[in-house]
Formats: sequence, structure tokens, C-alpha cells
Amino acid sequence: MRVGTGRRLPLAALALTFACGGSEADSDTERGLASPDSDAINTLSDGEAADGWRLLFDGETTAGWRGYNAAAFPDTGWAVRDGMMIVGATATDPDTPIGGDIVTMEEFENFDLRFEFKLSPVANSGVLYRVIEKPNEEIWFNAPEYQVLDDQAYIDMGTMEMRTHLSGDNYDLHPSSERALRPIGEWNEGRIVVNGDHVEHWLNGVRTVEYALRTPEWEALVAQSKFAPYPDYGRAASGPIGLQDHGRLVWYRNIKIKRLPQVLSLFNGRDLEGWRIHGTERWYVEDGELVCESGPDAEYGYLATERTFEDFDLEVEFKQEADGNSGVFFRSSLEGTRVSGWQAEVAPPGLYTGGIYESYGRGWLVQPDSARSDVAMGSWNRMRVRAVGDTVRTWLNGVEKVELIDAQIGLARGVIALQIHDGGGIKVRWRNLRLIDLTS
Repeated sequence: MRVGTGRRLPLAALALTFACGGSEADSDTERGLASPDSDAINTLSDGEAADGWRLLFDGETTAGWRGYNAAAFPDTGWAVRDGMMIVGATATDPDTPIGGDIVTMEEFENFDLRFEFKLSPVANSGVLYRVIEKPNEEIWFNAPEYQVLDDQAYIDMGTMEMRTHLSGDNYDLHPSSERALRPIGEWNEGRIVVNGDHVEHWLNGVRTVEYALRTPEWEALVAQSKFAPYPDYGRAASGPIGLQDHGRLVWYRNIKIKRLPQVLSLFNGRDLEGWRIHGTERWYVEDGELVCESGPDAEYGYLATERTFEDFDLEVEFKQEADGNSGVFFRSSLEGTRVSGWQAEVAPPGLYTGGIYESYGRGWLVQPDSARSDVAMGSWNRMRVRAVGDTVRTWLNGVEKVELIDAQIGLARGVIALQIHDGGGIKVRWRNLRLIDLTS
């Protein structure tokens, strides 16, 4: 975060802060983060290494890092000590210049980044991603930033609006949905997931921010932000990871990263490019959302991808405005409105959303417990469907619904398709249709 001119506060202000105190989640194993009290610092477990995790900081040297817009690592402002990368290590000496921001020597496109940080009073730093380096430009001109900050100290100063400037925020654009920062002097667990245009920030196991780059919403936010003068902001497809030096004392450790396969966005938010309509029911785009609505014939209708898929991990969001009897077909084929394949059910509350049904075949293959149906009519729901070989799993709003092993499904490949059930009176909205192609 850049506040004002970026100059250090007087020592009196630091003393005042001391006097005032200043003080869907994954499991610990799934997060891949050592506990803040663990002795396993800056190491990878055998499982993490096998899963593709790598350390970006070895705990002993600055290997793999250099200064922003520089070939070498800064010779001031930074230190490696006791297994920690320390920014603002000379902050107590006002005559020593800050070292400046640092970046990884490698570039990353799609990744899961985990790190731990500990704050001093009035601490101010940030983790930036897909960095673009340009002479005579600051790192934040072009790279999105995960804010790292002593939140309460800057709130108490009252010098600026802090709504999008606190820890875990997407700096100056997206505020955290929930505040999860631990007190000064305790270790915090940060996480950034970037895949295609989809970005998530996590803080201490809480997802604080989720957004999509280059959507109409994002473009509007950028146009109203401090990034409006910088045309390349957030537009790099890949780039280094950056740590910001704001002249404040912050400790980092356990910095690790895993490259991710690219997420395909199946719906562009503008039109039906990449899709084919089957039947006479209505499919259209409104306010950046995909809408399916019963037409005058009140028959079955489908919207199918032009591409076919075999192994995949698919996530969609849906909101049922009327009735809501629909579904997400996979590994399927269509002739008119006759479909051969399988669907993950989308149904009104109290029924079998997340179950697997085979159309024009065996019917229901597996139903979830209807008593545990947590679909919310009139609100956005998130469904995930993962098909690998002959195994299909579904989740609804982060809760696993079914797991099915079926040899016939394992032999198939086909389109993804959204359904309108017959009978009329149905209206469902869809958004954030994202797929990871897992076919080897």
C-alpha cells in the first residue's frame, strides 16, 4: 500500500501506536501452510513436493529474488535472519534509505501462493502478482496487490478512506468480505490464487476477496481508482511475484508456490460465443449474466459448449429466479433436444441438487440426501463438478454432495450443457462458468 508520500512516520507516531496497543476454508493440510508455531519453517513435506509445491524463499539466502527493475538484490533495507525475509530491517535508522521492492526471478501465470507474515506496529507492505517492470514506474502502477498492513494503526490515523486498503484486500479495488487479521506480533497465513482471470485472496483460512480480471465490473472499478492513469494495470498474463518495501518492518517466511493448470472461462459475460442453442427455449445475456428462461413452447432446451471435454473440474454459479428445474450436463451429446449423457441436477430447494442423472438411460444413478439440500432459492449458489476417469464428484456451496464411480461415464467424452426442463415457468441465471481441463 502507498499512503501519502510513502515517507516514514516520526518516531513519536511509532511510540503512540505502541501505547495504543496496535495489537469453503481449507484444512491446515490442504492449505499447505505450516502452523505459525511449527518448527517446520521454510520446508516442504513429501506430500507437498509430490503435489508440485516449491519454496520461493529458502530461509537462508535471497536466492531467486532481485530488486524490482534491477538485476541484483537490494543492498539495504532487506535482511535474511532466523529463517525470515525481513523488509524494513533498517527502519529504525531514518538516515538509511529503504531498499525498494523485490521480485522473483521467475514469472508465474496461474498459481497458488502461500506465505506467512508478521507485522510490527504501523507495518505497511504488500504482495504483488503478475508484475510488469517498466523503467521509472512504481511496481504498483501495473500489478494487483494483496495488502499487508497494521490495519488498526492506519484506521486510527484517519488520514484516508481505508475500505479497500486493509490486510487481505485487493488494494484500492476490492475490500475483504471478512476481517481475519491476527494481532500485532502474531504470524498470519496469506494465500493468493490466480488462475486465468480468476483471483482469490485468503487470510488465516478465510477467503477475503474473490474477483475476475477484465470483467465490466473490474474495468469500472479500475477507471474510478488510482490505477486509472496506468493502462497496463492488471493486464499481464504472467509476471514475477513481488514484495513491497514501504519502509516498515514486516517479516515473511514459508513462501511457497504451486503452478496451476489454466482455468477456461466458458462464458465471456457478453454473448453466447462458444455455445450452441438446442431447442426453442430462451438463452440470452443480461447484466453480464447468462439467463435461461422457458419459451412459449415450454419444452426441454439446452445450451451446449462447442468444445468437448473428458476429464475436468467445473465450477458454476446459478441463481434460481423461478422454479429452477435445470441441470449441468457433462460428457454428453445432443441431437436436437434429445441428450445422451449425464447431468448434475439443479433443482428447487428440498430436492436433489448435486445428484447424478442419466437422461434417456438408467435415470437416477445417485441422489444426495434431500434433507441436506442447502440450495438457496433467489440467491447465488456455487456448484462444482469434477469428472476424472470413471469417478464423478459434486459439491454445492462448498459441501460435497455425491461421489459416483461408473464405468460407462468413464468411457465417455462430450460437451458441457445447461438445461431448461420442460413444463414452463423456469428462469435461472448463471455466471462464473470456469473449467480446468484435466485430460492428460
